[in-house]
Amino acid sequence: MTSRIPLALVVIVLLATTAFSQEATPSPSPAPKPAMTRAQSQRLIISTEKKLWEAWKAKDMKVFKANLSADSVMIGDTGVASKADALKEMESMTCEVKSYALSDIKVMFMNNDAALITYKATQDATCGGQQVPAAIWATSAYVKRGGRWYAASHQETPAK
Repeated sequence: MTSRIPLALVVIVLLATTAFSQEATPSPSPAPKPAMTRAQSQRLIISTEKKLWEAWKAKDMKVFKANLSADSVMIGDTGVASKADALKEMESMTCEVKSYALSDIKVMFMNNDAALITYKATQDATCGGQQVPAAIWATSAYVKRGGRWYAASHQETPAK
């Protein structure tokens, strides 16, 4: 039995040196996406806001469904509406938008995942046979979820 102990120690030492001499292989993990810069986020938010205006003109509800956050709220002269209520109202509303223009656009970031866009809009449009205000000041809040910016709230005030 005593003759086996030195042999066992030699085997253990050989196995240990072999195990420690192997290089560690890095785990295959995907490279992280580079973070979106503020300038990129600002361009994307402005672009999305313009897409939403164009969708209103074209009566394209798919754009609203894709770009409004699930918990978005719209604030208007009839009160506060959820995403579902706002979409239902827009689908049933007979609006004719001849033209619109956005100006004085500013984007303010509250943090890396929340921003506020403000601007003035001039428009030539009617809804339900009624002329909409020719000029408004608008505010939209945006949130970033899953690396994507969504419109979370929108409010308009007639400009004087």
